Amino acid sequence: MEATLVILKPSAIGRAIAGEVISRFEKKGLIIAGMKMIQLTSEILDEHYAHLIDRPFFPRIKASMMATPVVVMCIKGKDAVQVVRAMTGVTNGRNAAPGTIRGDYSMSGQENIVHASDSVENAQIELNRFFKPEEIFDYTPEGLNYRYANDEI
Repeated sequence: MEATLVILKPSAIGRAIAGEVISRFEKKGLIIAGMKMIQLTSEILDEHYAHLIDRPFFPRIKASMMATPVVVMCIKGKDAVQVVRAMTGVTNGRNAAPGTIRGDYSMSGQENIVHASDSVENAQIELNRFFKPEEIFDYTPEGLNYRYANDEI
């Protein structure tokens, strides 16, 4: 099973919709293999968003991401990175398709509810950034055979 990182941003926490977002991943059939609430620091955000650090809007991103604690999750499933990215929708919530998380809950390019890893390689890097190995669990949930055909897993 592929694993990916999802961060429920302060815009999800502040609006009290974290449970709804988590429920959408579960209802899709994805497996939550790790989850915790943390307060992001300046140092971890500098590392996580290193590709944006020189951009003029970066201080705004940091302030937004430290406004409240966030929920970080390891989500597993067949093609989890691609599935989660499709579920989240495009970055700017105003442009995200209805039915996606951002399309249903966001009107902003920044306050856009979730972060989702953009590749399998980045997912592994990001999961290692936010989770210790013992914080990610490998288990078989009940009803897995109703989520996938027997030759898919």
